[in-house]
Amino acid sequence: MNPWQKNLNTMTFSNILFEKKDSIAYVTVNRPKVLNALNMATMEELRAAFHEIKNDAGLRVVILTGAGEKAFIAGADIGELAQHNAVSGKEYTHRGQSVLNLIENLGKPVIACINGFALGGGCEIATACTLRLASESAKLGQPEVKLGIIPGYGGTQRLPRLVGKGIAMQLVLTGEMITAQEAHRIGLVNEVTPPADLIPRAEAIAQKIIANAPLAVQYAMEAVSKGMEMTLAEGLYLEATLFGVACATEDKKEGTTAFLEKRAAQFKGK
Repeated sequence: MNPWQKNLNTMTFSNILFEKKDSIAYVTVNRPKVLNALNMATMEELRAAFHEIKNDAGLRVVILTGAGEKAFIAGADIGELAQHNAVSGKEYTHRGQSVLNLIENLGKPVIACINGFALGGGCEIATACTLRLASESAKLGQPEVKLGIIPGYGGTQRLPRLVGKGIAMQLVLTGEMITAQEAHRIGLVNEVTPPADLIPRAEAIAQKIIANAPLAVQYAMEAVSKGMEMTLAEGLYLEATLFGVACATEDKKEGTTAFLEKRAAQFKGK
């Protein structure tokens, strides 16, 4: 039984693992026999887990990965995908997109630990995360055109925002896989690590984030993410507004006082 079952309205997870430890939530897609392929049942479990994380003030950072050594998430469940027509396909993508929107706008950093294949929906989930770390053996790609479809979980939108239009076009139109090293070169992943170092590196980054003021982290993420959709003038206005809101928090008073008193700040997220 999942130890957090009661917190999740007695929902028993079949397709993911969900753990909490030291302010970090660990979410693992757990379908290794099918390379952690995404079916809608898995997406709904991810939705439930991330809603729980969003509402738990004690959780500050999320580490998202895949079970086993071969795959982060190797894509959609093709058997399920093959059943869709125009109407159900549109609804299917909207439901999936809403889960990725939840991940992207969680208000808490989500670190994708890409431990193997991140293809199709797996690559799209990674792009919805705040940061992406990849194992040296990871492979990433958007192969949907090989199946007669296009990316449907944000691949045509988040990918060009991360790597630029030209490179995104090449990845989406060829459907080719790229190495972790190439993904790092084009800015798709932040860092590449040996497989054994992937989770520890994510935890080290998480601890650095956790040491900072929770609301400041949230507002900074919001300023960057929303500002990307704005003109520079609008983004600067948003930044000034959120800066002003941050100045009204108890954490700002504690942070500046601690600095002047040459001691470690004790942030409360208020």
